[in-house]
Amino acid sequence: MGAHRRAFLPRLSRRGGRLLLAAPFALIAAVTAVDVLVPPDVHLGPFLIAAPAVTASFAGPRMTAFVGAVAVLAQSVVAVARTSITDLNHTYQIVALVLISIIATFFAYLRERDESRVTRLRSIAHAAQSVVLRPLPQRAGPLRIASVYLAAEEEAQMGGDLYAAARTAHGTRLLIGDARGKGLDAISEASLVLGAFRVAARREQELPDLVRHLEAGVGSAEEAEGAPEPGTGADDAAGTTEEAFVTALVLDIPDREPVVRLVNCGHPPPLRLRGGRAVPLDTGESSPPLGLSDVLAAELTVETFPFDVGDVLLLYTDGVVEARDGSRAFYPLEERLTAWAGHDPSALLGRLRADLRAYAGGHLGDDAALVAVERLAPEP
Repeated sequence: MGAHRRAFLPRLSRRGGRLLLAAPFALIAAVTAVDVLVPPDVHLGPFLIAAPAVTASFAGPRMTAFVGAVAVLAQSVVAVARTSITDLNHTYQIVALVLISIIATFFAYLRERDESRVTRLRSIAHAAQSVVLRPLPQRAGPLRIASVYLAAEEEAQMGGDLYAAARTAHGTRLLIGDARGKGLDAISEASLVLGAFRVAARREQELPDLVRHLEAGVGSAEEAEGAPEPGTGADDAAGTTEEAFVTALVLDIPDREPVVRLVNCGHPPPLRLRGGRAVPLDTGESSPPLGLSDVLAAELTVETFPFDVGDVLLLYTDGVVEARDGSRAFYPLEERLTAWAGHDPSALLGRLRADLRAYAGGHLGDDAALVAVERLAPEP
């Protein structure tokens, strides 16, 4: 298929594109043949208007104009075959067909222009995603890592879910989180937390200090957004500002100790695959989500769990466990993971991603992020 043809049909496969392009020409041929053969008092020429109109819905302006020209030519052939091209009835039909073809061509141009803009916006969104939500490294010391992001909106690249990894002198630190709400506000909160993590993950020695740094980032953003505009009372501003918070799980996995240390800030606990079973790491009473420490005062608790060679940790956001099937039943994550024990992180997330989409009927109700981490045997 040539370059022009691809421009006409940017979203269609080659086979589907050929079939669609054949339809208006088949319509023109059928209407022309029947119109020549039917009695003189029967006029099927107006049906030719459908050819350029239909073409404009999927093809570009050049192809639409070409189909319109073929339709006008076909109507002229019918006029000559039946009476004369100067016959008043056929003249009106030809003029109407020319006008409709011009209008259809114009709308095809507008549609193609808008699709080009959408394509550019998608490219920009993809570039922004690669900056904000960077891909995790496949290897980090003795860890093998895989990650997946599933946006609830079909055309979206990312939302309020987030993950990140950073190497330190003694191990690897991981972050997974979920910003409140959806849309640009959630993306803004997620980007702030990710930026704070990348700055402080290597600098802060203890996990509680790192979490406080993340908390300060969310809090400062909330204060800036809630600042009243000139001429606006503080009470009015407070009444229109929603509380911003991010649930998060911050982990520290040492290279030389078979453990994982974590602080849970209101996030679903991770699952550990060991011995063919998926078991949640019981983190007890979690700390408040980032941004709510002033409202829900609580101590930051660091908990330690065994994480041996061959173990796999699955970190996830609530979009995974809140996915529903046709009967409104929640996704059975632990059951599915147990069935796939023994897979490496990449294969595990590949199966989980496909199964989750199928379970939810192809559409998730919320964004979902997944990170799988496996501890490998130390290199000799």
